[in-house]
Amino acid sequence: MYRVAFLGLAIAGLAACEPIPGEGTINLPEQVIALAGPGQDLTTARVLESDGCYWYEHTNVVETTLLPLRTVDLRPICTRPQTPDA
Repeated sequence: MYRVAFLGLAIAGLAACEPIPGEGTINLPEQVIALAGPGQDLTTARVLESDGCYWYEHTNVVETTLLPLRTVDLRPICTRPQTPDA
């Protein structure tokens, strides 16, 4: 009986570690939603302070990684103008 209760608590504890979709994300402005190309997870999009651009989480079988949020013509969506690397 105790093993079943422990197992149930362990599973519940592990479930608490699973991220909730959309948690910790910002509400995207309408303009960004309109600019974003297809196939990108807008529920995970956020602006990184380091570059001022929107990034989203892309999840596959192996890993979850941040990718730049891009327009239909593959330009990054940023909150400030980007300067070319010198």
